[in-house]
Amino acid sequence: MPIIYLSPSTQESNPYITGSGSEEYNMNLLADAMEPYLLSNGIQYRRNTPDMTAASSIRQANEGWYDFYLALHSNAAGQGEASPIRGIIAFYYPGSAQGKQAAEIFVSNLKEIYPLPDQVRTQATTTLGEVRQPRFPAVLLELGYHDNYSDATWVETYRQQIAQNLVLSLTEYFGLPFIWPIDPMDGTVNVAYGTLNLRSRPSHTSSVLADLPNGAQVRIYGQWQGWYVVHYGDLVGYAAAAYIDT
Repeated sequence: MPIIYLSPSTQESNPYITGSGSEEYNMNLLADAMEPYLLSNGIQYRRNTPDMTAASSIRQANEGWYDFYLALHSNAAGQGEASPIRGIIAFYYPGSAQGKQAAEIFVSNLKEIYPLPDQVRTQATTTLGEVRQPRFPAVLLELGYHDNYSDATWVETYRQQIAQNLVLSLTEYFGLPFIWPIDPMDGTVNVAYGTLNLRSRPSHTSSVLADLPNGAQVRIYGQWQGWYVVHYGDLVGYAAAAYIDT
């Protein structure tokens, strides 16, 4: 199952023009809102913390291995107290085909919920460390301008929809079905003989991550077409729902 490094902004000195807090505060709220969707879709994650910096986030990520690095930011035009500039930019490193692919997916989906779809675009860059330095595909999203009242209000008002939209894009990038969150449930494996396969995809032909013995306890976060998204110890995968009692 995929694992991402999630890096919401650590820039606490960038205020939202609406007075709702900083860029750091609002992007961390967005990351919070993404977590149930990540869990329900079997996407594991590690997050930076507000006391870190972009540089320390990159270092921490590069100490491990992730399938993707996603940085969450909001932009500023710097044209005075209230900027007329709006829009969303998905930055990627020009040498990364997978980064470009992911940026295009994010943009395609964000156009569906942002009020000015023509102002949502991708942009290659070699200057932003969070797309240049990670050892894996990376995208940095500038989700509107926090010095524009309409953009700042959009981020605050539509946080849940944005979170769902971003995870939808991640599932498309990883080739997974999008699964809506459910209230997490405890489950018990119930097989008459043998073990229950924990798989990497919701398919009987996908690779097996682990064999779940009869009576094994799992935590269920999502359900899709006869499959549960389950956590079993440190493992996350799909298991046939017919063989798990809840």
